[in-house]
Amino acid sequence: MSSTQQHFRLTTSAGTTVAGAVVMADNPWQRFMGLMGKRELAAGAGLCLRPCSSIHMFFMRMAIDAVFLDKDGVVVRMYPALRPWRMTRVVRKAKACIELPVGTLATAGVQVGDHLTLPA
Repeated sequence: MSSTQQHFRLTTSAGTTVAGAVVMADNPWQRFMGLMGKRELAAGAGLCLRPCSSIHMFFMRMAIDAVFLDKDGVVVRMYPALRPWRMTRVVRKAKACIELPVGTLATAGVQVGDHLTLPA
């Protein structure tokens, strides 16, 4: 993740902060690189891949929580503790995926059907 990229706060519609420093990856190169090669993802950090309806964990060095959102920011699928060298199924209706440190979704109480805020 580049230090020049803008960060945003990811919250639930109830106002619970899920992550305070999420970076948007909205071009092909940023989405391709994602978190590959990173050794860790700091608490409170995340990466939003948009557009995105599936992810792979090839060449990853850490597990992550992954949450897929539809066009309105509604959680349509979650993959808690997704390990390296795995991949998700294509998530129908998903328009974005947010990658977070393991345990983030459980700590914030995120459930399928919740609404999360994303910048326009």
